[in-house]
Amino acid sequence: MTVRKQGRRSAEAAEQTKCLILKVAADMFCELGYERVSLRNISEKAGVSHSLIRHHFGSKEKIWQAVSDALDEFMKNYMAELIDEMPSDMPYNHKIYRFMVRMLAFALRNPHPVQMIADAIRQNDDALLQYFLRSKDEFEAIFINLFGDYNDAHPDAKIDPWESKWQMLVFAHGAISLAPMMQETWPEDAENRDKLLINHWRIFNNVMATQFNIDKKDMLQPDSISEIVIDICCPIEDLTA
Repeated sequence: MTVRKQGRRSAEAAEQTKCLILKVAADMFCELGYERVSLRNISEKAGVSHSLIRHHFGSKEKIWQAVSDALDEFMKNYMAELIDEMPSDMPYNHKIYRFMVRMLAFALRNPHPVQMIADAIRQNDDALLQYFLRSKDEFEAIFINLFGDYNDAHPDAKIDPWESKWQMLVFAHGAISLAPMMQETWPEDAENRDKLLINHWRIFNNVMATQFNIDKKDMLQPDSISEIVIDICCPIEDLTA
């Protein structure tokens, strides 16, 4: 019995160490970019040996892929949760509106996925981007199903789901890559990032409400991003905290 308990503790400790390594690696990849991160950088920041990282993952690319896998699963679970929360009898345009604005709120609060995509695009090796996009068919199915019902009901005013997705991606990336410009836009909130993000989100909220004919009384009016973000666990503990 003692041997079994020790075995479980050892397995749990190993898993916690792997999570720590991935958390540190994710932060470094997003802050510095893939090319500027090394296994030694990660080991020093995580406080573990270089050989231990190689034991768990083998290479920097494998760590990057593990982070990508976790983010991929996190986003798919989040999208499914968003859709499941909506009443089945909610009008199609309201469903799309709520999905889009709440997904942007998720992306603003959890910027790692967008940062990883942007960094993969900057790299000369297309393999990183293709790996990150390997589940695009699954994500595509979510958007097609959501927009398909609306387009079936409005055959003369169909909406391209990828244009809406692109709008969301632009707003999400803009908050990351042009963060100093948000301070210039709202100088009175320059020292309050949460306030800057909700100001930024409200612009997208207005765009989506107009695009999908949502009355002002039916629009979401949160005071902070956190109010409309669902708390679900990331496969890597605290990965996006």
